Amino acid sequence: MDAFLLGLESLLQPTVLLAIVIGSVGGVVIGAIPGIGPAIAIAILLPATVFLDDLVSLVLLLGIYGSSMYGGAIPAILINTPGTPVNALTTYDGYAMTRRGAPSRALSLAYSASFFGGCFSIAAALIALFAFGPYLRDLGALFGQRDILMAAILGAVLLIAAHRKTMVIAAMLFGFGFLIAMIGRQTTRKIDRFTFDIEYLYSGFNLIVVIVGIFALSQALNLMVGKDDDPPEARVSGGLFTGFRDLISNKLITVISACYGTVMGIIPGVGEFVAQFFSYSTARAISKDPARFGHGSPEGLLASETSNNAVPAAAMIPLLALGVPGEALTAMMMVVFFDAGIKPGPDIFDTNPDFLFSLFSALFLVNIFVLITLLFSTKFIAKMIYIPNRFLGAMIMILSFIGVYSIRNSFVDCIFAVIFGYIGFILRRLDWPLVPIVLGLVLGSIILERLTAGAGQIKTALDLINRPVSGTLFVVILMVMGFIIWTSIRNRRKHFQ
Repeated sequence: MDAFLLGLESLLQPTVLLAIVIGSVGGVVIGAIPGIGPAIAIAILLPATVFLDDLVSLVLLLGIYGSSMYGGAIPAILINTPGTPVNALTTYDGYAMTRRGAPSRALSLAYSASFFGGCFSIAAALIALFAFGPYLRDLGALFGQRDILMAAILGAVLLIAAHRKTMVIAAMLFGFGFLIAMIGRQTTRKIDRFTFDIEYLYSGFNLIVVIVGIFALSQALNLMVGKDDDPPEARVSGGLFTGFRDLISNKLITVISACYGTVMGIIPGVGEFVAQFFSYSTARAISKDPARFGHGSPEGLLASETSNNAVPAAAMIPLLALGVPGEALTAMMMVVFFDAGIKPGPDIFDTNPDFLFSLFSALFLVNIFVLITLLFSTKFIAKMIYIPNRFLGAMIMILSFIGVYSIRNSFVDCIFAVIFGYIGFILRRLDWPLVPIVLGLVLGSIILERLTAGAGQIKTALDLINRPVSGTLFVVILMVMGFIIWTSIRNRRKHFQ
């Protein structure tokens, strides 16, 4: 209880509350503009977090992360264009409801579902902290260097497995990110890895520079070479409070979808898309009118928006408990943890419990503030849909260069950001995923660090898995890989039959 009160006291600071407001409103606006998305916005803001207080920085980023999906539902429902990639499934039933003349009801359903999913996930995380907090503190004794190493490898395997149709490409890109992580001088043994006597590379690549290039600059180039298409006009009229009634009348589907989002958020490398798939499929299976799904079903819209907004709070759990980011956005937040001197992992429950309560309480306030804002200002936010793409691309590029240069006042950082931007641009044109590179860089750093720290205890390959936790994680890795191989063989057999 003392940790909760200390966390609440930290949260009520004026600067933290201001960060919640700015992050919430900014996330909604960013989500409502097709082509940007939270990853690009957070990539642009990362350099600025170096100059902010650690809690203010994290709350700002969490505000954008947690609220962008609210805003992303607006263009998905009104003009059939998802504001963020995870709102793609929302177009199936949301836009169909708009075409039937019920855009306000669709938006209200999306807002209420998002609010419930977010609060459900936050409550589940907080209950876990309250109920299992004393036991979680003891995890520090169970998790050694080899255990964290194996957890990072499991995260990599799950990441690759999540890219079902492009697993080979995802593995290659993860390897590329891992290669980037290897560049630099190994301080304990004073070994230079792939530096080629270039002084800039002795310290390795700055994670912020890579993220800004891969996500922000690549999208800026993508927008600037595209066309400025005028989306069809869709007006919002009527009240936006009716969705809560629909949510209550479909409470079973809503709760199941929130559970899917929470569980999938906890599993590294899975995230919103898998949560939505399971939620939508389950909702259709138990619906009394499954034929309506994809043609304006309120149940389908509820399932989609509840599940994707339940993921952000749950995705913080593997990051905080194991120090293993589950996807790109939590990987970016690790930068703030590192800058603040906070090391995510089992020990954080003992060393910074008040900090954890501050984070989850901030996410709860974000959901409340976003809901109130959207219920009264959707008509104005919806106008963001019509900002020209090329103007957006130019603004993203300018802000990216300002942010990268401000980190170390280095023009060389800007050059490498451009190089990574072109790499990301090529990958976008090939329709290849960007996330594996960033997670390859982050998880690669963890793997190298833990492998080096635990090298003295490793005499044979079996020493990597001779502890209870590392052995269990190794079995899970084998099970996941076995499932992937079995699924691939089964699909091949179906293809040739």
